[in-house]
Amino acid sequence: MREITSLDELERLLTESPGVHVRFSEGPDADRDRGSIDTESGLELPGLSVNPLELEQWWTRPRRDWLARQLCQYRHLSEKNPKRRAWLLRGNTVGRGPDNEPLVADVDPIAYLSESVLDEAEQHYREHFDAGRGPED
Repeated sequence: MREITSLDELERLLTESPGVHVRFSEGPDADRDRGSIDTESGLELPGLSVNPLELEQWWTRPRRDWLARQLCQYRHLSEKNPKRRAWLLRGNTVGRGPDNEPLVADVDPIAYLSESVLDEAEQHYREHFDAGRGPED
C-alpha cells in the first residue's frame, strides 16, 4: 500500500477522491480479523471506528486546517501503541460509535500516512488553532 508523506499530497488525493477517512490501528490486515470494540462496554461495534477527512459544509476555513485538526484528534492512539499507525480508507457508513464517530464496513484501504505528514499536521494545528480551549475559556 502506498504511503502519503505530506499534507500537500494528502490534499491532492482528497481533491481527486472524496469520501476518505483516517483510522489509527495496526493496519487493514489486522482490522480484517477484528473490528472495533467499545472499550467501556466491551461491545463489538458494527464497523471500524474512523475519523472523516471530508470537509463539513459549515467549515469555511482552508482544507489544510481541517486535515490538520482531524489528523491530530486521534494521533495519540498511535503514540500509545507503536504498532498502530494512521491509514486512509473508504467504506460504507453503518452506524456511529460511542463518541459519535462514523463506523464503516466494506473497507477499501488506500494508503498509510507517514510520521512526517502527521508531524506536519501537528505543527500546522499548533500554529493555526487555539487548541485545548473550551467554551468556558
